[in-house]
Parts: sequence; C-alpha cells; structure tokens
Amino acid sequence: MSTSLSGELARNRNPDFTSPAPEAIIQKVTTALRAHNIDARVVDTGEAARRLVLELVPEGAEVHSGKSKTLLDVGLFQDLFESGRFDSVRARYMKMDRQTQGREMRKLMAPDYMLGSVQAITEDGDLVIASASASQLGPYASTAGRLILVVGVQKIVRNLDQALRRIEQHVLPYEDAIVRERMKISTFIGKILIIRREWVDGRTTVVLVRESVGV
Repeated sequence: MSTSLSGELARNRNPDFTSPAPEAIIQKVTTALRAHNIDARVVDTGEAARRLVLELVPEGAEVHSGKSKTLLDVGLFQDLFESGRFDSVRARYMKMDRQTQGREMRKLMAPDYMLGSVQAITEDGDLVIASASASQLGPYASTAGRLILVVGVQKIVRNLDQALRRIEQHVLPYEDAIVRERMKISTFIGKILIIRREWVDGRTTVVLVRESVGV
C-alpha cells in the first residue's frame, strides 16, 4: 500500500476506540516501535499472543503484572500467576499489608519480567498507560528487567490527543464500573506514563494482536 494511501487511512479513521486498526496502520505502528528500539511482534489471535509470550518468558522466571483484562482475555494471567510454573511477585504482593510492609512491597516492584498492556498506542509508536495507583508504572518505565506488553490493535489511535480521549472516554468508564461493583468506590486517572523510546536493547517487547483483546 502506498504511503499516501496509508496517510489517508490515518486521517479518515473514525476514533470509536473499539474497531481494529487497518493493516496499513498496524504495519506503520510496528515500524515506528522498531525504530524506537522496541521489539514489535504481530499475531492474529489472543491464543497466538499467549503462545508467543510463553516462549519469551522462561519457566520459573520471576514475573509480575496488574490484573490486566488483556492478559485475562488471552489466558496469560492464569498461565503466569495461577499455574505455579512461574515465580509470581503478584502472589507475594497481594498477601502483604501496606500499613506494616509498605517498604517491602515497594522493593518488589523490580521484577525480572513485567507483563501487561497499555490503554492506547499512537500511530507514531507512543505507548500510553494510565493508572490510579501507578503501581505498575515504575516497572513499566525502568525497574523491571524485561517488559512485555500485549496490545489489541483496537487500541491504536492517531496521536496523543486521541490517546487521552480514549483513556478518558472509553477506558475510564469501564474501569470505574468494575471498581464500583467490586469495591463500592469510584476510580480515577492518577498518573499517565508515555513510553516513546527504549534505552536498553531488548528490554521491551510489544505484541500487537489483530484480534480485539482487552478494553
């Protein structure tokens, strides 16, 4: 597909935040990520993403993640944190008391492998992550040894303005409904991280999934 046609697709794409991006845009994002020292892989299905990630993470490795809907959708959350095949930081973390073990909990936020997703990814390859507590943002940014992000291509947006709109208009209402049901409180956007380029060779891998997974 020509560059001009690819650009026309980008300009005309309706940001409904749920439709998978066209193939030309997926390839544009992949190229941008690789140019920013981020390993980019593209797979067709959530199951293919699951198999790929399990190849990237050695059995017995120390792993951590928040409870990502994307990881749940592709079956990785169960593999990594409930199968007993990996050293789950999350299992230790969830048993600790923040009031009496806060320092120890903070020190756990440097796992060998951090798994998760993003709320949006721009066509220029910017990865955008929002969080209320921000507990995952430190490992995403620098403290994890390896970062592996599984991202459905419906999360691709044109630019950072659309990324923030996607977070505020699409992701936040979903997350707020979940938190209200489970915890009887509302949630909010506490901190936002933008990953534009990776400093360390081989540290960050993004697995783009043509199938819609996650929110």
